[in-house]
Amino acid sequence: MLLTLHLSQKMIKHLNIVVKGKVQGVFYRASTKAVADQLGVKGYIRNESNGDVAIAAEGDNLSLEMFLDWCKEGPEHAVVTSVESHEGELKNYRNFDVAKKGVF
Repeated sequence: MLLTLHLSQKMIKHLNIVVKGKVQGVFYRASTKAVADQLGVKGYIRNESNGDVAIAAEGDNLSLEMFLDWCKEGPEHAVVTSVESHEGELKNYRNFDVAKKGVF
């Protein structure tokens, strides 16, 4: 049982995340990159034209859980109203990037 739990936490999965609220112009992307780098989460973050922030994130269950908790709070001046996430296909990103609109 313990071995199974340990292995499941190390399995890498992909999440597509959309963060809504006051999340542009408050250093949300740069702050999120710093947190992703600390947690070992790979992927990217970008601003959307509708004011949302889109994130593709890959990591183990524990890292992604902590990352999602961060996304719900964001940096000091952010006001997050909702975070939606769903699993997607693994892309095997090498690092976590801040993308320009429309890139990736």
